[in-house]
Amino acid sequence: MSRDTAATAATAADVVIIGAGAAGLSLAHRLASPAAPTVTLVEPPDGPLRPAERTWCYWDRGAGELDEAVSASWSRLRVHGADGRSVTVDPAPLTYRMLRSADFERLVHTRLARSPNVTVLRATAHTVRDTAGGAEVRCTGPGGRTLALRARHVFDSRPPRALPPARTRLLQHFRGWFVRTATDRFDPAVADLMDFRVPQPRHGLAFGYVLPLAPDRALVEYTQFSRTPLTTEAYEAALAGYCRDVLRLGAYTVESAEQGVIPMTDGRFPRRTGAAVFRIGTAGGASRPATGYTFAAVQRQSRAIAAALRAGRAAVPPPHGRRAAAMDAVLLRALDTGRIDGPEFFTRLFRRVPPERLLRFLDGGTSPAEEWGVGLRTPVGPMLRTALELPFLPRRPAPAGPPTGEKHR
Repeated sequence: MSRDTAATAATAADVVIIGAGAAGLSLAHRLASPAAPTVTLVEPPDGPLRPAERTWCYWDRGAGELDEAVSASWSRLRVHGADGRSVTVDPAPLTYRMLRSADFERLVHTRLARSPNVTVLRATAHTVRDTAGGAEVRCTGPGGRTLALRARHVFDSRPPRALPPARTRLLQHFRGWFVRTATDRFDPAVADLMDFRVPQPRHGLAFGYVLPLAPDRALVEYTQFSRTPLTTEAYEAALAGYCRDVLRLGAYTVESAEQGVIPMTDGRFPRRTGAAVFRIGTAGGASRPATGYTFAAVQRQSRAIAAALRAGRAAVPPPHGRRAAAMDAVLLRALDTGRIDGPEFFTRLFRRVPPERLLRFLDGGTSPAEEWGVGLRTPVGPMLRTALELPFLPRRPAPAGPPTGEKHR
């Protein structure tokens, strides 16, 4: 059985996983089998260090092993252009799926409890250092007792203290409301991925995002791609305006809210910070730079790490391929310089690219020929000019800024 422990002064395991967000839980889940190495999963205790509940979304085909935690899914997706015209697509066989972090955590913990090789430790991790033959993690348990965890390999999912040097650095920042309307206002069969019928900022782009959960319930979000986040008051005002002037919801109540920031950068996130210490999840570059989508990449990365460990190796593969990283770098630079119009760019893709192919493209699962076809449906001149200048731009250190977090994309 999995053990919830906080009194051990020193423990040893093959693997220590720090953090119990999407990345940490996913890797522990993949390693929860008798044939896998022994694992200690370090979760923050209840309190301010434990992240608030959040939402993750991804697309997948057919039945999946995480379906028990999926709270909603959509077979049709819609994008509203800034001109008011919308495009609705059916990306079959893919569906868009939503998980709440609490549901995912319950599912994974239920499965960990049946695994004899996984220990769950409620503690706050402080320092990680290489040692002879492995690494050591220093933690503090809920009672204040210092714990030393020794392992052959450590996988750390905590957000980085600073972003890596980069040529382009934007943020995807958002606030979302779970709303309930007085009358039926939503179509539960259609998710609005991007609604550009909102005022656009002077730099970057903004859009609404609506995931209907019932005819009278939805997650409604306001998102910006820009260099700095807004104040909570500014997000609230933008959301209120979107619900009133664009969605025309009428009377509604806000049941809960979520807010976050995720990096959009062509910086190279280090996936190894010591001989036996690795970074995973957003900390290891799993967030897709041009979109912010993270969850699917975390699942791919977790499966690959687990397979390597079972084969006697420790490795964290790149969460996104080289072609995807190069294309993202071009798009980020083109958006940041204003060479392309963001709302028009994304709306054009959904109008001109077959939907299933476009989603695979956004997930890094297309062939070079397919990517060439997608590229021809973008503003070729500005994108080519940007691609030619990128190799000559320096990567600059990141200024001090707000912490990054996991987003539901």
